[in-house]
Amino acid sequence: MARAFRNSPRGIVGQLERTERDLLRNLFDDVVIMLEPDDAGAPVDDAPGKRPAPEESLASAQDAAAQAADGESEQELAPERDPLWALTGLSPEDFGDGETPALDPPSDPAVLRLLPDAVRDDPEASAAFRAMTERGLRQSKVAALRAATMVLESAHIVLDEAAAQRFAAALNDVRLVLAERLDIRTDADSERVHGVDDWADAESIDDYLALVYNFVSWVQESLMQALLETLE
Repeated sequence: MARAFRNSPRGIVGQLERTERDLLRNLFDDVVIMLEPDDAGAPVDDAPGKRPAPEESLASAQDAAAQAADGESEQELAPERDPLWALTGLSPEDFGDGETPALDPPSDPAVLRLLPDAVRDDPEASAAFRAMTERGLRQSKVAALRAATMVLESAHIVLDEAAAQRFAAALNDVRLVLAERLDIRTDADSERVHGVDDWADAESIDDYLALVYNFVSWVQESLMQALLETLE
């Protein structure tokens, strides 16, 4: 049976049974899959209208450098061909010198909860901000989810503060996805879901999702409490 996380001299420690660890591992993997591809199933970086993948940016930079070596080194490269801009996948226009390329929000409401609009009621500003930040945000979330998966190799879990924060972030992303699937919008919705607490009484997919949501919430709550104790 799972034991709540607690602060100890060795770090933040907890215990999860194999079935519980398998459940969390599958949930983490599912959210990684949601964050990595676009809606059509292609990688985000390869989707139309998205920024070039790192290898494409590197190729562009190498092309620009080769042209300079062939006799164009005396000429100033146009901003969009500058190797440094190409390596970052950005351009000067992204910083106010021109029109920022728009990036549509995710069509899956659960992914939109993970990657919300930055500016409420301003789609244009949100699209501009999303174009510059979403790729990095996706990558950081995927990295935290994969790190959390590695933590689950052992029943006895020992975390330092940084690892605990990454694990908590991964749990929070899972909760956001489950909350969207369960249509949690109000306090009444939360109470309805928290009222499902017996696996033997589960009769529908929503019942099982509610039980999973409540388990993930308990794990996260105990982990956050242990983190708070490190501040005392």
